[in-house]
Amino acid sequence: MSRVLIVGAGLTGSVCACLLRRELQNKVHIVVWDKARGAGGRMSTTRPPDSSSHAADLGAQYITATAAYAQSHHSFYSELLSSGVLQPLRGLIEGLKQNNDCTNYVTPLGMSSVVKHFLSQSGADLFYERHVTGLFRRGASWEVQRKAGESETFDAVVLTMPVPQILQLQGDLGPLLSVQQKQQLDAVAYSSRFAVALFFSPDVVFSFPWAARYVTDSSCIRYITVDSRKRNADDPGRGPSLVVHTSVPFGLEHLERDKEEVQPIILQELHKLLPSLPQPISVRCQKWRYSQVLTSVPDCPGSMTVLEQPLLVCGGDAFSHSNFDGCVESALSMLSVLKASLTP
Repeated sequence: MSRVLIVGAGLTGSVCACLLRRELQNKVHIVVWDKARGAGGRMSTTRPPDSSSHAADLGAQYITATAAYAQSHHSFYSELLSSGVLQPLRGLIEGLKQNNDCTNYVTPLGMSSVVKHFLSQSGADLFYERHVTGLFRRGASWEVQRKAGESETFDAVVLTMPVPQILQLQGDLGPLLSVQQKQQLDAVAYSSRFAVALFFSPDVVFSFPWAARYVTDSSCIRYITVDSRKRNADDPGRGPSLVVHTSVPFGLEHLERDKEEVQPIILQELHKLLPSLPQPISVRCQKWRYSQVLTSVPDCPGSMTVLEQPLLVCGGDAFSHSNFDGCVESALSMLSVLKASLTP
């Protein structure tokens, strides 16, 4: 039985683990490592310190399916809808611009529930707070080193973290990359932004009609959402949560500053836009250094095989595009590579 390590418990890693289990159930032992304290990656859901408030999605906000992807990825959408993980978006989103052939979906339990669904189906051994620092080829295996703890050996390694983090890995990955692969990875670019969640007490009721709003008259804030309302999850017993995303130029301008310094600037701008906003119980700020892919690997191949034996393959939205369907495409591409490598 081949021991496969998937680095990254985000959407691409979780779908890849799930598909690998379904396709090669008795031939692989799947292990997933993530440096964070929980699953989700950029589809993470943040719990408030006080359970009297709703949780909040600080990363991805909703899933948009084009007619083409709704058809080609029908099995994924059908599975998530039938299990209740996804629901059609019903709330008003002011300023939303998209084609008429698109359908928007939300997650009543938060965006991380999509990732957790696929991880639960994968049967993988999940380990959090495992930060991979190096990859070393040891004959027919990979020795994977991490920041704290002993290194472990695997027959195949799948990397799904942002490309700059892949390029920072020590060991044999760098020398194994071809000149063309190195150029392609170096050219990948991401947008950066800050996100702030505000958690309110149960007696707070917002009077504005929208579930979310795209802002056009602020250099700082691009998007605001009453997160619980957006997710069709309003519960009178819990206070609402409000999420703010900054604009990309603002994120780039303040990228090297601590989020604690930037949070007051965002809140000050928010109160200009919503002057009657009550005092929150608590506030959480997140800096997304790698928010969405601006420049992906040319031709969006879905994955990149660095070495066939022992297998080392890279994937994620940088190899496709930054949305649900892009991550599914990448997972399908890596599955194809894994099946070819691990089955005689």
